[in-house]
Amino acid sequence: MKQLDRGIAILSSKPSVKPDWSNPIHLAAFGFGAGAMPKAPGTWGTLVAIPLYALMADLTLWPYLAVTLLLCLVGIWLCHVTAADLKVHDHPGIVWDEIVGYLIAMIAAPEGWLWWLVGFVLFRFFDILKPWPIKVVDRDVGGGFGIMLDDVLAGLMALACLQALAYFV
Repeated sequence: MKQLDRGIAILSSKPSVKPDWSNPIHLAAFGFGAGAMPKAPGTWGTLVAIPLYALMADLTLWPYLAVTLLLCLVGIWLCHVTAADLKVHDHPGIVWDEIVGYLIAMIAAPEGWLWWLVGFVLFRFFDILKPWPIKVVDRDVGGGFGIMLDDVLAGLMALACLQALAYFV
């Protein structure tokens, strides 16, 4: 049994409680409903990030990084509160972390929809596969910080691969 920072016992990693859709914190943490999809909620959550990336793509590097960092910090709080309310560590429907992870993967990405797709595939690959150290973080780091951190790491791995592909292609 895991404990959240608020001292709430987490009884299961399987969702048994539904989010309160009237709660804007739950709504945002669930990717505005994308996380409620019955199959592959993380993939649906990542899809939510694409229109957000489209709005951010023309930002220069520093404003892009600032917005992404802000969304990450907000995400730590959103994910923590939602997980505590639902009493499930990293409920699969919590997808704010996927949104931020994709935005990290797309830092300084080349222009064009093909690169958006490559970034999507790379991020989902690392998020699903969870190579070291992502798997350790996912297993051992709790609360909103842990929920966000594994996707931040997956985003950084996808970013490195995307930049390498862009350099060599």
